[in-house]
Amino acid sequence: MDTFTKSYIGTALWSSTDSSDHPLDCNYDTDDISPECMKQMIEDCRAFQKTAGDMIAGREERAGHDFWLTRNGHGTGFWDGGWIQHGDKLTGISKAYGSVDLYVGDDGKIYC
Repeated sequence: MDTFTKSYIGTALWSSTDSSDHPLDCNYDTDDISPECMKQMIEDCRAFQKTAGDMIAGREERAGHDFWLTRNGHGTGFWDGGWIQHGDKLTGISKAYGSVDLYVGDDGKIYC
């Protein structure tokens, strides 16, 4: 798994909560993500990176983090920090993917 995708998934777990309002990364990790959700996350990351191209080159870890935050409207992301030249364009690309909510299923797996 590439740096961008690892960062995206880590941010997703850090910023999402379970039914007790605890961050998912307190009790779950990537092994707990359902295969369907993991597949979708990887596909979204791959497609975003292809579209963003050179705009994120050399900053893949930060870009994965900001992709999750921006697409889900967390109030921070590409538009507000360190992406001066391409922030607006990267924000637009992110928003085109729509938002994603993670939740824990009855089987203890994380779903999108």
